Amino acid sequence: MGMEETLMKDTDAAEAGKDPVSPTGGDKNLEEMMEAGLHFGHKTSKTHPKMKPYITGVRNTIHIINLEKTKEKLDEALLALAEMVALGKVVVFVGTKVQIKNFVHDTAVEANVPYVTERWIGGLLTNFEGVSKRIAHLKDLEKKLADEEEANKYTKWERHEMQEEIEKLNEKFGGMKTLEKLPDAIFVFDFDENQLAVKEAKQKGIQVFAICDTNCDPSLVDYAIPANDDAISSVRYILQKVKDAILKARGT
Repeated sequence: MGMEETLMKDTDAAEAGKDPVSPTGGDKNLEEMMEAGLHFGHKTSKTHPKMKPYITGVRNTIHIINLEKTKEKLDEALLALAEMVALGKVVVFVGTKVQIKNFVHDTAVEANVPYVTERWIGGLLTNFEGVSKRIAHLKDLEKKLADEEEANKYTKWERHEMQEEIEKLNEKFGGMKTLEKLPDAIFVFDFDENQLAVKEAKQKGIQVFAICDTNCDPSLVDYAIPANDDAISSVRYILQKVKDAILKARGT
């Protein structure tokens, strides 16, 4: 592509309200972020001191997050994430809050990435060898019941017991079944709820991407995105951007 054509494409993007370099676009996307409620933080009394650089004001005792900063940090995170995915690296989605876990699950499935949407089980990363054995056992049980000839070797009661065990194991490890080794990164959509996941990732040298609401310590993660992690609309906005970045990096 020649320089003139590149400039024409950049001009077209600018006229459409998009930043050609930014994964989240330009001013139009700041408006979308506001509409989605990314800017609403927690009560001022709950604000973590290290989040103050990302705060622009107060409304009814609630801290307001600077969306320019949100956009900047989200762009940085998406570019880093896309680079990792393009290199074949693996990221795990983590989101267990009741109001967001179904959306995290569905987006992870659409993006074809591992996920944890039920309670984080201690040792998922720090005892990955043990977890891998439980996942292997889960797969073995599923294989046995999927094969009619093999399943008929067991009594009805034994098959019932096996099915119950499968359900329990899937609740704990189902989203991690495709993991054959430790992931290269985790993306946490409810940081305050999953501090143990962040701690384990840091212990194992795994990069951490996270939405950081005003009550979180952004210094604990590698890519902190200052934004509301309580509102469904806010989390869904970021989930969509993350999914788009992953699929684009894979060329799908």
